[in-house]
Amino acid sequence: MEIELDHIAMPVGDVERSVQFYREVLGAEPIGLEDWRAGGARPVGLSFGRQKFNLHPPGGAILPRAAKPTVGSADVCFVWPGPIQSAVAHLASHGVALERGPVPRLGARGKGVSVYCRDPDGNLLEFISYGKDPTSPS
Repeated sequence: MEIELDHIAMPVGDVERSVQFYREVLGAEPIGLEDWRAGGARPVGLSFGRQKFNLHPPGGAILPRAAKPTVGSADVCFVWPGPIQSAVAHLASHGVALERGPVPRLGARGKGVSVYCRDPDGNLLEFISYGKDPTSPS
């Protein structure tokens, strides 16, 4: 049996701000945004290919939810589809400051190189590249 990740519920301080950040910086596709804006009870989703984030605003009525949902507590790793230096350049072009990296890391697919930054809520975002890169571990 092989289990895959389907989605993550992420507490956010401001749904619109999160949608804008993830849409502009990572190309996420919002799901259900217009329904949510009209007062719908379902969470806004951000699609990243076959995975997604469900955005949970503070005090939201979305049930069930984590016992202690806290804005800014997520630590998420994305696979970057090219060399890590292209991730560095991409993030810089969107005004996103690096917190750490490039640094060698061991991810789900093996050895890679990662950089770290934060989203507007302070969630830690890691981007790992498994491609050949001059800074990657041998």
